Amino acid sequence: MNIVFMGTPDFAVESLRKLYENGHNIKAVISQPDRKSGRGMNVTPTPVKEYAVSKNLPVYQPERIRKDTELIEKIKSMKPDVIVVVAFGQILPQSILDIPKYGCVNVHGSLLPKYRGAAPIQWAIINGEEVTGVTTMYMDAGMDTGDMIEKYEIPIDYNDTYGTLYEKLKVLGGKAIINTLEKIADAGIGGRKKQPDDFTMAPMIEKEMGEIDWNKTSKEIRNLVRGFNPMPGAYTIINGEKMKVWQAELSEINDENYKPGEIVKADSKDGLLIKTGDGILELTEIQMPNLKRMTAKEYLRGHKINF
Repeated sequence: MNIVFMGTPDFAVESLRKLYENGHNIKAVISQPDRKSGRGMNVTPTPVKEYAVSKNLPVYQPERIRKDTELIEKIKSMKPDVIVVVAFGQILPQSILDIPKYGCVNVHGSLLPKYRGAAPIQWAIINGEEVTGVTTMYMDAGMDTGDMIEKYEIPIDYNDTYGTLYEKLKVLGGKAIINTLEKIADAGIGGRKKQPDDFTMAPMIEKEMGEIDWNKTSKEIRNLVRGFNPMPGAYTIINGEKMKVWQAELSEINDENYKPGEIVKADSKDGLLIKTGDGILELTEIQMPNLKRMTAKEYLRGHKINF
């Protein structure tokens, strides 16, 4: 197939790689503009651009694609059979949606209609889902509202974090787009299924959402920690300092003499235990300001937490 690919982060690279390795004719790759990042604030190419350049694929990086009439006309001239979109990061105008023969096909990191929006992987973990996956769908003008083509499920393991589940779904997305394009090639634009109305939104994650509410249950807090690992990080305030919490475990200990948020224990033998809304949570991996990530017991061997 003649394909125009649109994507930006590492999550999209696997899908582009699979398309390239399976012999599809990639007419162009469109990604977000390069941005400054890191401590040195150096301009860094997007992961999708890096891969595309390594394969000598033409790359375009519009600041706002809906206003880039020259690029839209260029895409039209390429006469793509399909435009594949994976975490591109910009809303496509109808003028682009109407270009390809078989439509614009999106790989989305959830089982639609659950978790439409920018952060489906994180919200699936935060909300305690036990199963997730990827959905391929035909794009329309809405936010992840298009007709579904195929779904691919995987379990969410007890210890999965945003980081580990991201890697699993990235690989699954690559497999899904290849299978979906084979289906489209065989059946044309058939096989579409409208999404039901009982959808769930997955809004963009903001740093302040990571502050732990100790009135919630131990399981809810642990899910928040998992969903914010490795970024942007769940946190709480201890002795006036912002402590990031990278891992936490449910404790079998319970003590009703403490209020939610109060420290139950803080020593190198027993670790750091804090009362929650329904029990006690052990913070097993933490990070204090200007220090590296470490186990709570390691930290408490050299530091004291007053309570």
